Amino acid sequence: MSAIIPLADKDRIFTNVYGFQPWNLAAAQKRGDWDNTKKLMEVGQDAIIEAIKASALRGRGGAGFPTGMKWSFMPKESRDGRPNFLVINADESEPGSCKDREIIRHDPHKLIEGALIAGYAMRARAAYIYIRGEFIREAETLFAAVQEAYDKKLLGKNAAGSGYDFDVFVHRGAGAYICGEETAQIESLEGKKGQPRLKPPFPAGAGLYGCPTTVNNVESIAVVPTILRRGPTWFASFGRENNKGTKLFQISGHVNKPCVVEETMGISFRELIDRHAGGIKGGWDNLLAVIPGGSSVPLVPAAQIMDAPMDFDGLKDLGSGLGTAAVIVMDRSTDIVRAISRISYFYKHESCGQCTPCREGTGWMWRVMERLREGKADISEIDTLFEVTKQVEGHTICALGDAAAWPIQGLIRHFRPEIERRINEKNGSAPIMEAAE
Repeated sequence: MSAIIPLADKDRIFTNVYGFQPWNLAAAQKRGDWDNTKKLMEVGQDAIIEAIKASALRGRGGAGFPTGMKWSFMPKESRDGRPNFLVINADESEPGSCKDREIIRHDPHKLIEGALIAGYAMRARAAYIYIRGEFIREAETLFAAVQEAYDKKLLGKNAAGSGYDFDVFVHRGAGAYICGEETAQIESLEGKKGQPRLKPPFPAGAGLYGCPTTVNNVESIAVVPTILRRGPTWFASFGRENNKGTKLFQISGHVNKPCVVEETMGISFRELIDRHAGGIKGGWDNLLAVIPGGSSVPLVPAAQIMDAPMDFDGLKDLGSGLGTAAVIVMDRSTDIVRAISRISYFYKHESCGQCTPCREGTGWMWRVMERLREGKADISEIDTLFEVTKQVEGHTICALGDAAAWPIQGLIRHFRPEIERRINEKNGSAPIMEAAE
């Protein structure tokens, strides 16, 4: 595998991710946003979709589905008068993930311009930006930025002088993790309880208000104008095959400088941490494990992730995933069993209760995790817990059941000796080896 070259400043898409400059329209235009948007749209709707396909952009919300292909599922003509809609998922409730809020807080016009271009490409009548309820100031900024765009006639009738009518509506959620799932988000937008829908029908056939709908992540939409301006070949020049482009990584936990940073997909974990996060606290020998993509993906032990490529396939090969690229670093001071038990409680709390395996399983798994944490269990229960995670995984309408199961599976797979040590110590047995490498 050839080494991935770190991203140069000239190639950064999010040039104001740290908020050193104002977020407003005038400052955004100086950074290149809304620069002759009409010209980008003149190439035509199908040509925009083909360009996004050629860029090899994969969804930045976690699943990594090819964005251009997703757009192409939308009907090109309405057979019964129903309009198309674009829904932008700004719910960002994944523990560890904090990139979309930075885009909205400091670079909202990238998102709004992207919404217009993406909406136009998919023949959408309007975009609905569903923003997480806890993002108070970010929502205020987004409301103000959308109003600026309307005032300058960049949205609404004849948006940006393109001849295309397009509206953007900002909708605030109420802080439910489940509403980050696309069909639960659509239900919430319609004023109903946020619970996932059975598929099919898929949103591209019957989504918001029964109309064809595409749901995309904030980052996926915000990069679109830059890809079209600089060309799909430019974007596809970064990263490895099937893992192209740049990505916002959110690094938290036991590093010297936690940060959100844009980097080349596929950069090694070691390079990412040393270059941007000031290294691991206490040095690399102090690293215990990493959750590389937000709390829903399995952890990876230190020895395996040190030089791993940080992209979809590189982390999949390690039995984990890139997810939202929310990198949670844990050093040897971490009580790893307690950490995963706390994540289990989160999924128990956020389950919508619609599916029995998730409604009953998340609570059961958390209670067993607590007993394992305290050592008040039998060693045979470790295998029972793993078996139950397999009964929950893949048996629910949405992926919350998987998200609840995977962290526990990762813990048992890599740190079973630590769980057994606690049980043996509690029972007065001889201690066994401390941790898995």
